This record gives sequence, C-alpha cells and structure tokens, in this order.
Amino acid sequence: MVSRIENFPTREYEWRVEETRREMARRGIDWLVVSDPSNMAWLSGYDGWSFYVHQAVLVGPDGAPLWWGRGMDARGALRTVWMEDAAVIGYDDSYVQNPARHPFETLAELIRGRGGANARIGVELDNYYYSAAAHRAFEANMPEAVFLDATGLVNWQRAVKSPAEIEYMRRAARIVEHMHRTILEVAEPGLPKNRLIAEVYRAGIEGAEGHWGDYPAIVPMAPSGLDATAPHLTWDDTPMRAGESTFFEIAGCYRRYHCPQSRTLFLGHVPEKFRAAEKAVLAATEAALERAVPGNTCEEVADAFNATLNRRGFEKEGRCGYAIGLSYPPDWGERTMSFRKGDRTVLKPGMTFHFMPALWLEDGGIEITEPILITEQGHECLSTLPRELNVK
Repeated sequence: MVSRIENFPTREYEWRVEETRREMARRGIDWLVVSDPSNMAWLSGYDGWSFYVHQAVLVGPDGAPLWWGRGMDARGALRTVWMEDAAVIGYDDSYVQNPARHPFETLAELIRGRGGANARIGVELDNYYYSAAAHRAFEANMPEAVFLDATGLVNWQRAVKSPAEIEYMRRAARIVEHMHRTILEVAEPGLPKNRLIAEVYRAGIEGAEGHWGDYPAIVPMAPSGLDATAPHLTWDDTPMRAGESTFFEIAGCYRRYHCPQSRTLFLGHVPEKFRAAEKAVLAATEAALERAVPGNTCEEVADAFNATLNRRGFEKEGRCGYAIGLSYPPDWGERTMSFRKGDRTVLKPGMTFHFMPALWLEDGGIEITEPILITEQGHECLSTLPRELNVK
C-alpha cells in the first residue's frame, strides 16, 4: 500500500460514486468511462499532469471505481486516489502515441474481463480528452456492447458543492485577491506585460493566508487597448501604456478548485465612455445578483442583467456567467449551467458561479466580475475586492 494524498474523506468520495451510479441507472448505463480529468478527480481523487495520454476512471455496476491509464502514471494514481491498490490498472507504454495500436484496446479488454462484453457503456463524447480515434478503437474492440453518450453526466453531479469543496474555493478566492492586489502594486506605464504576468503567476502560486496556489486551468487573460476588444488574448512583451485599459481575467486555484475573477485597470485619465460602461455594468450586476437566490433560474439572473444593461445603452452578447469549481486545462468552467436566455436550471444552495458581465467595446474592454456561492438565504460573493474600475 502506497501512502496517499487525501483531499476529502473516503465517505465523500463514496457518496459521489453513489450519486453518479444513481444517474447511470436512470439512463440505463452499466459501465461509465470518465475521461474528463476534472470528473476523474472528483470521483477518484486522481491528480496528475497526464491528461495528454489516454486515461479514465471507470464506474461499473458495483464496487469502487477503477483508475485506468498509462503504466508509468499508475504510481501517481496510487498516491492520489482513495481506492485500494487493486483498483489502479496501467497499460503498457507501447500503446502510447503509437499509430499501430490504441490504449482503448486495453480498456475494452479490461471491461470484457469483468463481464461487460454486452454492456451498455456511457462515454463522454463531447469532451476535450476523448478522441474520435479512441471511440473508434473502443467500438471495434467491444462489438457486442452498446455505446451511449454520457457527456455531462458527472459534471451535473458536481453542481452542488460540499462544505469541504466550498472551503477550498474560499481559499482560492483569497489567492485571486492576492493576485489582483499584486497587479495594482506592480503595473505602471512602461512595464513590459510579460514581466507583469510573471508577478501574477508568482502571486498565484505563492498563495495566500498560508494556503499554497495550484496552477490554474486557464492562463491569465490580460489584453490592453485594442487587444482588449477581444475576450481571450493573453500577453506579449509590449510595455503598458498610459491612456489604455487592461482587463485581467485570472483565477486563484487551490487543490484544483478555482475562483476566477476579473478586474480592469486603467492607467491615466479615464474617458467618460469607460465611466459610463462601468456604471452600467455595476448597476446591471446589482440587478442580476438580486436574482441569484435559491429557487430562481439561471435565465432570470441573465434577464435581470441584460434588461438593466440595455436601459443604460449597452448590450452584451452571450452568457453572463457559468458554473465553476474543480477544473483542469483548458477550462475552469464546469460546462453545465450558464446565466443566459433559455437556461432554466433552478439555483440551489451550494452552487458556485463566475458571474461574468464583461463588455468588449470598440476601443477596449471592461471586466468587473464576481465569483459567487448560492446560499440558503441568497448568495455570497466569494471575493471581497472592491467592485470597481481600478485606476492608477
């Protein structure tokens, strides 16, 4: 038995598996193959940078889950999963990035050997980590099985966070606050952007209040000026300039739990257009958060935001928030609920979101966002940073 790193009590993992198996039964799934590393970690505790090769957690009809992956990563699984050693199964390295054979051949053999040759197998079809070639190899080696799309099955079980998960997100919130305060301290005209981002990384990994920082699932988004008219540009070595806005979309991360938050910094005098946008965003945010209470829907939050924003002469395309929690690259969202028209998911205590009321204007962008927790009484902003446009 290898000594293990335990992020949660075994009972919490067992409860997660029970909830997952209940949904499997509802959908008629006998075996669930979970290849999203966030879902793998939620079910098993596995944590390692091995998602560039094929790996999965298998939930069968009974018993503890199985971890399956590259043989050399099995030792990492033994250090991090809650299951017994026999539940960790590695495949030979000759299957790694070899066009002549595919790791899913061994996964098919594993399931067949456990009586699953004729099983109804759920796979995460719309998943960053489950490739077309993997599915083709899986089907070819399980000709009598029935394959079902189980995309999002585990994600939705993660929607309501446990007290321990919420505590991890609070620690991540303290880290993202430290990151934003570092930006305000260091940023100035003439400073190359890459040097500023180096300080952001230092603060994020340094952590806060005695808690270390993990690597975030998304790199810092930090565009300035015209670059900030787009949402997902990163950085280069261009010096920061007076008269420009820069938004910083970053996240604190603690034990893979994320607390993303954006703030916008303007160096120098702020044009009236940006002030008007700031006032509109803040008013719309207040209106939306008033609706972020148990029993309301995601759509109601979005409607309140957009109605207020539109009355002030601004429009936002797309959603204004999404579920967050446990994540791995390339995304810190949970890919379930969104604050947008048509999403009638009912809010429940324990759900966590990144409320994301960003505006990308013709000559810059403004992002003043909030990570929130739905509570029994309403909602809580996980970060205590002032909600405003930062000026220096």
